[in-house]
Amino acid sequence: MKKVIFVGSEAYPFAKTGGLGDVMYALPRALIKEGVDARVIMPLYGCIKEEYRSQFEYVNSFYMQVGNNGREWYVGIKKYELDGVTYYFIDNEELFSWGNPYSDMSADLEKFIYFDKAVLAALPVIGFIPDVIHCNDWQAGLVPVYLRTLFANTEVGQTSKVIMTIHNLRFQGIHTIERIQYLSGLPDYVFTYDKLTQHGDANMLKGGMIFSDRITTVSNSYAEEIKTAEYGENLEGVTSYHAYKLLGIVNGIDYDIYNPETDKKLFKNYNIDTVKEGKAANKAALQEELGLDVNPNKMMIGLISRLTDQKGLDLLLPIIDQIIDGNTQFVLLGTGVPEYENGFRYFEDRHRGNVSSSIMYSDERSRKIYAASDAMLVPSRFEPCGLTQLMSMRYGAVPIVRETGGLKDTVEAYNKYEGTGTGFSFEEYYPWILLDCINQAKEIYFTQPEAWDALVRRDMEQDFSWDKAAKQYMEMYDSL
Repeated sequence: MKKVIFVGSEAYPFAKTGGLGDVMYALPRALIKEGVDARVIMPLYGCIKEEYRSQFEYVNSFYMQVGNNGREWYVGIKKYELDGVTYYFIDNEELFSWGNPYSDMSADLEKFIYFDKAVLAALPVIGFIPDVIHCNDWQAGLVPVYLRTLFANTEVGQTSKVIMTIHNLRFQGIHTIERIQYLSGLPDYVFTYDKLTQHGDANMLKGGMIFSDRITTVSNSYAEEIKTAEYGENLEGVTSYHAYKLLGIVNGIDYDIYNPETDKKLFKNYNIDTVKEGKAANKAALQEELGLDVNPNKMMIGLISRLTDQKGLDLLLPIIDQIIDGNTQFVLLGTGVPEYENGFRYFEDRHRGNVSSSIMYSDERSRKIYAASDAMLVPSRFEPCGLTQLMSMRYGAVPIVRETGGLKDTVEAYNKYEGTGTGFSFEEYYPWILLDCINQAKEIYFTQPEAWDALVRRDMEQDFSWDKAAKQYMEMYDSL
């Protein structure tokens, strides 16, 4: 049986701030179904709910030296089993007990450098020497570096292959060489331009990429895009040079949890055969809940997103007045940059009854929006994978996306002449191009309802489950 351990800074339901948390929960579960002994290791944060913490089982503890100050750090190990997956938690109260996963870069550097070394030191203590160590994002970036340097002559260093998965290349763990060398205790020879050094600083993600056996990212298109100056975030030279070990695998979503037929958070459940009535009932109930005009004839367009520059919101705000044309409603859910939050609040006030801006995060409301909306906007500037479009198709809301990264890989552009495709897409990054794309969707929705219904059915027939992604990861593990 192949043994794999996932290393990352967050995992649902213990700590989650984004898509990484979902991956660290769902992918190990899917791999176990494929016969893999998949486990997870993460920090024991203070924010983990007591209902879980109270059930964590103490495994062992030891002391280790991390940086160059000679200090011995405590490393506690606890474990917990959930849905067939064993989770290990690295316990150090000084570094992790105060709360949430992330704070400022200086504090985050210290705790994640400690965590990366503690992971490798803990593996023999828990009696699990994996075939594959699967690292995720910059917070686990020094695991491959430690593995091939200070741990090279240990059992884990001689047995394990290591994979670095990039969920978003924008975040890299960059600081001065002096600080990262002092905190890590890594040898001088790794702080060169062909290894960790970049523009005079040290870069943890770069180190992880260079010292790993395989680099993966979360869609084929994003794997190609990050070799270019436009998307490479100053690492395009590294991704191009290491292209031979770079692979894109699209993330999945959990089809058991996100299922309109059984989802208890919806106003009314439905399936592919009852989608028309089901979505109509959900739309009416959501219109009432949000104070919108209760009108079945209006097209509802949703947007669920972090409100940041990455998400293409600078394309959307200039055209909202033109989207709200008397036949259309717009529903937003998200938090982020105050400029965007205030912009969407303004349009809610300006278009009372037709625009709703929920400046918040709510899993329940997000599912209600997926179920009620006729279409979902994902106009991202760049999108490594994107889960919104996968969720929207699952719930029968037609995606309107920009052709980038995972959006390009998962949404096939609608062809009205052939009656094919799963959504509407645009490429050039201009507001009027987005508006044109939305108007194409509106035209089909209002003038060709049978074609729209067929489009919704095609969306609900798509398979973006984790089972599919797990098989691709299995092939990659086997190739190592």
